[in-house]
Amino acid sequence: MNVPVPEVLALTVRQPWASAIAYGTKRIENRTWPTDHRGLVLIHAGRTTDPNAKDAPLARPFLRRPFPRGAIVAVARLEDCHTDDGWCTLWSARGRYHWRLTDVTPLAAPLSWPGERGLWTPPPGLLAAPLLTDAIGAARG
Repeated sequence: MNVPVPEVLALTVRQPWASAIAYGTKRIENRTWPTDHRGLVLIHAGRTTDPNAKDAPLARPFLRRPFPRGAIVAVARLEDCHTDDGWCTLWSARGRYHWRLTDVTPLAAPLSWPGERGLWTPPPGLLAAPLLTDAIGAARG
């Protein structure tokens, strides 16, 4: 039996990386696991901060200002996932899977929501939020 795959999934990303995706130039999300999902992804800012971010020069601008926690901050298109092929961008981490994001659309304001681990399915009530419907429409083009 074929189970339908949700059109929009969500990914919780620790700060400051979620803000770097939503408000900066980070278009690679580094993960220890691959995904076959291609399509829209809600970028959820987790409640925790990556302790390694203080040592990452690209993260410093995002660490110097307040950032949302426990909220959806953007919609992006997950266009590709590939194994480490060297440094494909400045944001790529060696030995990780590189999730390539395009069409990143920040929400007009963070939308408070509890996240989950991994790639998760947002409930219909969340997807119907006006802040999200506008951003999803913009990300779809």
